[in-house]
Amino acid sequence: MTDECYDGAPIAARTLRNTEPRLAASAGTGDETLCPCAVAAASRRVLLLAGVGFGVGLLANTACAQSDPAHDRPQPGDLLVQVGNAAVVPLTPDSLSRGGVQVMAWPMDPAGNVVRDGSRLNKVLLLRLDPAVLDAKTRERAADGVVAYSAICPHTGCEVVDWHSDRQILECPCHNSQYDPKAGAQVISGPSPRSLAALPLRIADGKLVVAHPFIGRLGIQQI
Repeated sequence: MTDECYDGAPIAARTLRNTEPRLAASAGTGDETLCPCAVAAASRRVLLLAGVGFGVGLLANTACAQSDPAHDRPQPGDLLVQVGNAAVVPLTPDSLSRGGVQVMAWPMDPAGNVVRDGSRLNKVLLLRLDPAVLDAKTRERAADGVVAYSAICPHTGCEVVDWHSDRQILECPCHNSQYDPKAGAQVISGPSPRSLAALPLRIADGKLVVAHPFIGRLGIQQI
């Protein structure tokens, strides 16, 4: 890994090291006629170059983080594994009880078995419902009644962990936003600004598989 992948300091340090000798040569005792304004201008150039180098380092660091598959958003073909389960076993429809509490999952790249747990926004909640109660669009995105949504509430970023089985309603415990998973997780109560992002699924070799990237916006509302 290069210096740029660690942080901005190496680039900034190299910039200062490469520039300081030139400044010293210009401002040294060997040139007694150099005016103070020239020294000040040279100093400003050093600071400017250091700032540019630091910024480039930050951009490089960001690029390195973005290339990490654990941070990547769910991709078509990804499997799903349960959060907190030491045994990394792909989930199937039978891993969920119909009408039961939601299961939290991470997407996993099957090529290298890389679990995409590098971002909270990748956390998915899974529910298994009767396909007959799902609206048409939600049924298209479901797999054998299993629906998948972002686990992060768009209001302030809490996890949507409450499940009212009698009404089949999801609820965020922080500010009581409620969502209807039978109808695209649309907001039915509370301060949430929008529905939970949906993750379409399919079944392959008996396993739950991501069919399409998230539909809808991830993250919290801008205050």
